[in-house]
Amino acid sequence: MRILFCTLNTHKIDMDKLLGGQIGLEDFIFAHVKGAKKEVEVFKSEDALGLTITDNGAGISFIKRIKEGSTIDKVQVINVGDHIESINGKYIVGTRHYEVAKMLKELEKEQTFSLKLIEPLKAFEMIEPRTRGGKTTEGKISTGRETLRLRSKGPATVEEMPTAFEEKAIQKVDDLLETYMGIRDIELAATMVEAGRDKKNPDEFAVALDEALGDFAFPDEFVFDVWGAIGDAKQGRL
Repeated sequence: MRILFCTLNTHKIDMDKLLGGQIGLEDFIFAHVKGAKKEVEVFKSEDALGLTITDNGAGISFIKRIKEGSTIDKVQVINVGDHIESINGKYIVGTRHYEVAKMLKELEKEQTFSLKLIEPLKAFEMIEPRTRGGKTTEGKISTGRETLRLRSKGPATVEEMPTAFEEKAIQKVDDLLETYMGIRDIELAATMVEAGRDKKNPDEFAVALDEALGDFAFPDEFVFDVWGAIGDAKQGRL
C-alpha cells in the first residue's frame, strides 16, 4: 500500500485535517502517498521526545505533531507527516500507533537510536483544493448533516451526527488519550464516549469499556478521568 494517510478538504499535509472515522457526504478526501525514504540517528537527551504519533488504521504510523523545542524538533530532517517504518532496525509496519509511541517512550535516555522514515510525496503543493457547493467544514462536520462512519470491521454506514455533548466529550477524551498514551485517535475517543453514553456510574462504564476495548488494558485512573469528561460534557461543563 502506497497511501500514508488522507486529509479532509485540503491537499496540504495538515494534521488537524486528518481523515478520521467520520466524513460528511459533501467532503473531499486527499490521499497522501509515500515519497522519499530517509534514515536518521537521534540522541535521546530527554525522557519525552516531543512527538505525537497516529496511524491510518492500516498499520502505517506517522508523526502527527512535533513539540516546539523538543528533542525531535531539533532534528531538521524529521517532519510532521513522516511515516515511521522502523525503530532501531525493527520493522513496525502493521503496529498500531499507541504501540509505536510506547516503543519510543521506552527507549533509554542518553542513548542514540535510529529511525527509518518515509516522507509524504509533495505532489499537491502547487494546486488548490477544488471548490464545492455547500458549507465548508473548517475541520469538523457541520451540525445537521449525515456522515459516513468508517469502521475497521464491517461495512461503512451512514449515521446521524454526534450530539453537541458527544462532540465535546470526544474532543476531551482525545486530549486525555494524548496525555496518558501520547496518541490522538478520534475514532477511539468516539468509541469510548459511545460506551459511556447511557451508563449511570463509573463501574458500569468500566465494564462497558472493558467489553468494547478490553485489549487496551486502560489504567483505572485514565478510565475514571474519561468518565469524568463524559459526565462534564453531559452537564454542560466543557
